Amino acid sequence: MPPRIPGPQGLRGLTLCLRPASIPSLQPLMQSANLSSKEKEKARRMKQDPYAWAQAQQRKAANVSRQEEIEKQRDEAWGSPVHGITTPFVESFDSAGQVPLSTPPVDKIGKPLCDAHPLPTSPHLRNYLLDEREVKEAIKLAAQITKPVVPENRDIVDPEEEEAELREYEEKHRKALIAIERIADLSNGSAKDRKHANIRRCIETFGRHETDHTVERAQPPLSRGVVPQPKPERAGPDTGSSEVQIAILTSKIRALATELEGPKGYRDKNNKRSLRRLCHKRQRLLRYMERKERGSGRWQHMIETLGLSPATWKEQITL
Repeated sequence: MPPRIPGPQGLRGLTLCLRPASIPSLQPLMQSANLSSKEKEKARRMKQDPYAWAQAQQRKAANVSRQEEIEKQRDEAWGSPVHGITTPFVESFDSAGQVPLSTPPVDKIGKPLCDAHPLPTSPHLRNYLLDEREVKEAIKLAAQITKPVVPENRDIVDPEEEEAELREYEEKHRKALIAIERIADLSNGSAKDRKHANIRRCIETFGRHETDHTVERAQPPLSRGVVPQPKPERAGPDTGSSEVQIAILTSKIRALATELEGPKGYRDKNNKRSLRRLCHKRQRLLRYMERKERGSGRWQHMIETLGLSPATWKEQITL
């Protein structure tokens, strides 16, 4: 190995490169954007034919606005998984069919935001599971029982005394009528009384003992040559069919949701769980009805009357 010969210390920093050093440019820095092929084509078309470019932009804006309208309509048709699309029949659940007009929403100063619309009513339903016919029959029987009767063995009849008894009877009967009317009025009942009244309304509206004669039902497929046999008449009111149970669940769901939407509803954990359970139970029944009665008169009647949107039975329900 050859020996190392140390050089002078001052020659170590000496460079033998004769190239001139780079002089910094005094021009401002310019960055050129990397345009894609589509953007270049747009710029070329805009420069080549501005009129055609403006027309194309107008068509695009019209298509975008139309797509937004269609998306908004789809969202409205999809509805809420709890309320669906509110209909007059569903609104009448709040009063059990005793109020002929709806209650419009109001603003902060109490001014109504829209006009009231008519609601379906059931004036024949009374409190304590009674109806109008039973109340009238009971009043008529009570009037006959409490009417004063002149005994046959009474020889001397005082006309003034008899007239006083008759006036007293009429006055008591009038007071009794007022008391019975106040007691049997469903608007004075509790939430439990309104729930029972709504159950009766659902049975009357969707029960198959009524809809068999008015609504078309789905016919099962028959083999060739098989003659369909007529079904026997129902013995009583239908309370267990799927559409009746769905209507009853809808009335319960509306009552629970209205309470939870109140000022302190977020604290009610028990009713939140009950609402979720009722919504999923209704979803299972709706999916069964969709398989069995899809496109039939029963299905259309139930969907249109209760305002059940696809959000109530399709996909997952989240509250």
